Amino acid sequence: MEEIRGIKTLEKEGYYEQCVFNQCNFNSADLSGVKFVNCRFEGCDFSLAKLKNSSLQEVKFVNCKLLGVLFSDCRKFMLELDFDSCMLKLSPFSGLKLKNTRFRNCDMQEADFSETDLSGAQFDGSDLLQAIFFHTNLETADLRSAFNYSINPETNRLRKAKFSIPGVTGLLDTYGIIIE
Repeated sequence: MEEIRGIKTLEKEGYYEQCVFNQCNFNSADLSGVKFVNCRFEGCDFSLAKLKNSSLQEVKFVNCKLLGVLFSDCRKFMLELDFDSCMLKLSPFSGLKLKNTRFRNCDMQEADFSETDLSGAQFDGSDLLQAIFFHTNLETADLRSAFNYSINPETNRLRKAKFSIPGVTGLLDTYGIIIE
């Protein structure tokens, strides 16, 4: 794999395969139309980066800052993502198919998963404070170690999803009941 460090601009409509991007600054960068295949981003800042029609196939983000990134603007064909210890606050994933996606130890506060297919997804140790789940498919998803989530069972698909005993109270928020 080729390693790329510290860059901010990438070739418009570029194609990057089997690259490792290390400590790169893509803050507010326009990555529209760029294709990433089997790439890894480590310690990169993608805050407010534009991904209109970008292709992300087998892409892994590790220790990256992805504030407000509109993942819902990405090309949906063959989209495959993996996140480890990333900050994904205020990022919309609405309408995407993210089956079996891993979110490990991520800060996902106020992320939007409306109408997203997250079946089989793993949210290991991730903070989902004020994340939006509406018409979301969470069947067989694993939220046992996720925390701060509020998910309405009446407007989301939860069949065979996994929750921990203390975390399951996040399924009752919509009812306005007091649990002590």
